[in-house]
Amino acid sequence: MHLTNHTKDGLADGGRVFGARANSFSPDLVEVYGGLGLDFAWLDLEHGGPSAEDAVSLEHLVRAATVGGVDLMVRLPSNDPSTVRKVLDTGVRTVIVPRVETADDVRRAARAAFYTYDDGPGERGVAHARGSSWGADVDTDREDASVLVGAMIENRTAVENVEEILSVPEIGFAYLGPGDLAVSMDHPGRSDHPEVREAIETSRNACVEAGIPIGVSATSVEGARAALDAGHRIVRLGDEMEAVRRLVGDRLEAVTGGD
Repeated sequence: MHLTNHTKDGLADGGRVFGARANSFSPDLVEVYGGLGLDFAWLDLEHGGPSAEDAVSLEHLVRAATVGGVDLMVRLPSNDPSTVRKVLDTGVRTVIVPRVETADDVRRAARAAFYTYDDGPGERGVAHARGSSWGADVDTDREDASVLVGAMIENRTAVENVEEILSVPEIGFAYLGPGDLAVSMDHPGRSDHPEVREAIETSRNACVEAGIPIGVSATSVEGARAALDAGHRIVRLGDEMEAVRRLVGDRLEAVTGGD
């Protein structure tokens, strides 16, 4: 029942991975994403979906990911250690810590994600849950090797502390949140504002220099290619709601002529 972390493996040796957001939190959609050949399906538990404490719902999504051969990349609602442990115990391998401001914010979550952390004991805790085949396959070394922890860089303070954040043991990647970053810099809705763009570039450069994979969302083919050219190694290519608006909206426009 143990899941290999294809995203973590894909990022090894400078690799790149691609995914899409599952806004509907549908197991069927997760399975379809896998069939398309995506590396991950993004689940945002901070802003929607089931509660991070709802292990049963998450287990259904993990099963769909297993069938589809795709990973789940779960944006947590917080860095609370109990939440980190509960999500990982369902079989999720990759988690993202939101609202990060300092290195301690990431460290608190990362320590809870591993049995051994920074050459000492972690705070994961052995659970007889789905992640360990209900207690039949407890292998802490293998579990630690499969977990991937990322940090959202989405506010002014995080940018100011980005080098310290990237130095936290076991941080596997960082992910840019331009929309929230624009809000924190008093430019809501203006992720293209020069001050916001400068903050994004500062974060990107810090990640590249530290050798930490950095992720970003792209809303077009051109945007995705530009992100890759800029050194981003994790690219989210949209979601089903956006796809429906574009595809069905364009068809409706073509059929009705805008009437």
